Amino acid sequence: MPDQTYLRNLRNPSKENPLRILASACLLGHKCGVDGDTYGEYPSVLTLLKYDNVKFTHFCPEDFSFGTPREMCDIHGGNGLDVLEGRAKVLTASGIDWTAGMISASEKMLALAKENEIELAIMMDVSAACGNHVIYDGNRYADIKKYQIGMGVCGAQLHRAGFKIISWREYASLEILYSRIDPTHVIDVTAKDFNEHEWYKDYFKIK
Repeated sequence: MPDQTYLRNLRNPSKENPLRILASACLLGHKCGVDGDTYGEYPSVLTLLKYDNVKFTHFCPEDFSFGTPREMCDIHGGNGLDVLEGRAKVLTASGIDWTAGMISASEKMLALAKENEIELAIMMDVSAACGNHVIYDGNRYADIKKYQIGMGVCGAQLHRAGFKIISWREYASLEILYSRIDPTHVIDVTAKDFNEHEWYKDYFKIK
């Protein structure tokens, strides 16, 4: 779950000492989607580009290991942590085993986070690589697709190393982040993180 206490305690960044954020490249508009395009626009992240006291490092793990365009892949038999510990696999929609390549990409993403002294990661949720909250449970193209609470392989790698992660749709957490970057920002108290939405509560039977 998003660590809102951590976000509230973030330092006030400056132009000379900007907040260092690692982002999934697709969230910043890079054409690294499976079809060679973007996955659309993500205003909740793109709005951060207007600030001169934020420094982004961007990375697409799947493009790094598998190129663009490419097949879609999902985790089978567990979540990202299970993949890192050898209990689950990353398979493409056609059944090709991409486990080793995904682990390699996660190691590269972790190296970038360390090299750039990242203070926060903002990632594409549901992805087998960058998911940090909810991912598919097996093939997303199955007749009945299933979801699970958990991280993708890269999300798990970063989390295991102690880095804090939010997704592009953790709107309440992002409101806190905006207020740390811009002292004039008025927090929208109606904003919700993903785990507060009815779909999440209903699907995972959380009261």
